[in-house]
Amino acid sequence: MLRISNLNAFYDNIHALKDISLEIQQGEIVSLIGSNGAGKTSTLACITGLVPARSGAIIYKDQPITNMPVHKIVDRGISLSPEGREVFPGLTVEENLRLGMYSKKNSAAKTHEAFQRVYGLFPRLKERVAQIAGTLSGGEQQMLAIGRALMSEPELLLLDEPSLGLAPNLVLMIFKLIKEINKQGVTILLVEQNANMALSISNRAYVLETGRIALSGESQKLMNDENIRKAYLGNI
Repeated sequence: MLRISNLNAFYDNIHALKDISLEIQQGEIVSLIGSNGAGKTSTLACITGLVPARSGAIIYKDQPITNMPVHKIVDRGISLSPEGREVFPGLTVEENLRLGMYSKKNSAAKTHEAFQRVYGLFPRLKERVAQIAGTLSGGEQQMLAIGRALMSEPELLLLDEPSLGLAPNLVLMIFKLIKEINKQGVTILLVEQNANMALSISNRAYVLETGRIALSGESQKLMNDENIRKAYLGNI
């Protein structure tokens, strides 16, 4: 579904991504793990067109999307739930969700269907449909960020640190919902500091280290290899 080949990206003179290559098959959950500054968010930003690629290729469903405008990438079927949630704090829950389908020219019936799908996954958002987003709890804002990303009906969902800043019980709930979204037919690329949780729900994983892919493989094998745990995943 997605193939990245020898991707390089820079922030001014800082070489953030160094010949990154990875692939995602339709229906998978693939984790991208590594320490802070390893290049995880930069990888997602390149895929979605937020950060330009200096060289390399991003191929989605056999079509090149490298450095394509963001809205066109969304129209192709890729959506991002960003790190830090980035909800619009002065808008209501419904208004935030509606912005998630801004580039879509959907009929009223399709719009209603998209809302019902999100409310089915996140009943709490339906209860707070008219509430100002800035007054929601951290967990509710994370639900809203993921729900907004789903409003464009993506085939590939990019999740950037969905557990960041959440209490343990909310982390479990968010990861349960990620699995449910995947069961509904959405392929997922998951960036996550909580390596143990990420590996527990993903099919495969890539370990990023200072802008390079240091390791890749089946998630369970990475999780169970003691040397890999010590070298790359810390105390999980």
